[in-house]
Amino acid sequence: MLPGKKGWAAIKIIVFLLSLTPFMLLVNGAINDQLGANPIEALHFGLGDWALRFLCIGLALTPVKILTGQSWPMRFRRMMGLFTFFYASLHLLVFIVLDLSLSWAAFKDEVPKSPYILMGLLTYLLLTPLAVTSTKKMQKRLGRSWIKLHRLTYVAGVTALVHYFWLVKLDYTEPLIYAVVISVLLGMRIIVYYRRTASL
Repeated sequence: MLPGKKGWAAIKIIVFLLSLTPFMLLVNGAINDQLGANPIEALHFGLGDWALRFLCIGLALTPVKILTGQSWPMRFRRMMGLFTFFYASLHLLVFIVLDLSLSWAAFKDEVPKSPYILMGLLTYLLLTPLAVTSTKKMQKRLGRSWIKLHRLTYVAGVTALVHYFWLVKLDYTEPLIYAVVISVLLGMRIIVYYRRTASL
């Protein structure tokens, strides 16, 4: 039996606090000098990892709905999307403020040597309209266009992977794991889409 309105509200609060925990742990690690020899890099990469993880969780909700036949996973779609944007924003902020010291000259110098930065910025630009239009009010206002717009999540998943692969120089184990996960999640959507199209 599924919980009632108050039960879902309590569950959402718990999920929200759990989703905020990685941020709190990273902040605590930074304050207490527990992030290793290069704390800025550890903070930067840690926030980026969690942005990608929440993106994967958000992409997984529809497949979970399909496999279970239950609609309750979709209750957390907006929250997971906003946490993806939250961690991605902090990931970008740490890079610009702490790594580049808000220097436009340093940014222009770094981009030609590190094209993964442009791919990261593209991913962030794709996530921004999704976060801005995540409210129920915007969903009603945009109608069917809202669904089309939020398909940018799939593109963001791909560009985030490219960003990660270009960033890594030696060990590709982690980006490959994310690549497999995202490929499976997007692959399930493609299969469902073609099955629905074939049945029409």
